[in-house]
Amino acid sequence: MNAPSELNFEDMLRIRLEVLRREHRDLDAAIHALEETGRPDQLTLRRLKKQKLSLKDQIVKVEDQLIPDIIA
Repeated sequence: MNAPSELNFEDMLRIRLEVLRREHRDLDAAIHALEETGRPDQLTLRRLKKQKLSLKDQIVKVEDQLIPDIIA
């Protein structure tokens, strides 16, 4: 196995993107589960939704780094 021991920058971004997407999905599931309880804690719900939006912003930034700008 002669695989390189170091990842290049693009590979690291792709790994980071997958981690962020997984965290976003997990938060989405947590929010849905909390809403299904009947009377969810509004403060907790608000915090989770804020975290989810922050993760979405991070996802967009990483995607922008991975996708080159194409001038039309």
